Amino acid sequence: MGKVYLVGAGPGDPELITVKGARMIEQADVILYDRLVNEQLLAYASPHAKRIYCGKRPDHHSLKQEQINQLLCSFASEGKTVTRLKGGDPFIFGRGGEEALALQQHHIPFEIVPGITSGSAAPSYAGIPLTHRKISSSVAFVSGVTKQDEDIDTYWRNLAKGVDTLCIYMGVKNLPVICHQLIRHGKDKDTPIALVHYGTTQAQQTVTGTLETIVSKAEGIKNPSMIIIGEVVRLRDQLQWFEWLADENIPSPVAISG
Repeated sequence: MGKVYLVGAGPGDPELITVKGARMIEQADVILYDRLVNEQLLAYASPHAKRIYCGKRPDHHSLKQEQINQLLCSFASEGKTVTRLKGGDPFIFGRGGEEALALQQHHIPFEIVPGITSGSAAPSYAGIPLTHRKISSSVAFVSGVTKQDEDIDTYWRNLAKGVDTLCIYMGVKNLPVICHQLIRHGKDKDTPIALVHYGTTQAQQTVTGTLETIVSKAEGIKNPSMIIIGEVVRLRDQLQWFEWLADENIPSPVAISG
């Protein structure tokens, strides 16, 4: 019997892979990798390793999830070391839990290798701290897509008031609905919001506004993008270090009240 490693590849910058994650790529007989995995990471792989692309777009899946689960089990049953390379962290909106359950049900040994999720990395590269002692003491990672049988009003009502900072995955398509729902359920329309497109990569683009203005300002921004909502977004003007690497235009510090 072989073994499967569910490895978080990080958010896009290939240098953000963990040491253990890189080692699991090196040792793999088979690598199954996702669309948002930076393919530079495959340079760690043995030239003899079999590589299988499992990329998924909203309009096209190269392999269905059931097929991926079957491949993981089949290769491990042949005695191979299998690395399932997933963007971000396998257990944060990465369907890693589904794959781990499939392996467990087939008595396949596995390990989880956590990765840096885009929910924390994209804001960091955009200069937005998710927490700050004087501004935000709570963060929620949430999906911008509700389940088919879920009450959308209840979903957003529960998030509108209870958390200082919201990090929303897979929400660009539903941005108008998200903003409308949060305002409707009590979030101030002037609450700052940022969209970070392709965070941590050279293609990174950040757009900021308020719940009232962001839909028009973010026109043209596509997935993959993280949405960050909360007062911490205001700190971006002073902390956007990734942009400063390019232009070295570092502003003077300002005091934070509160």
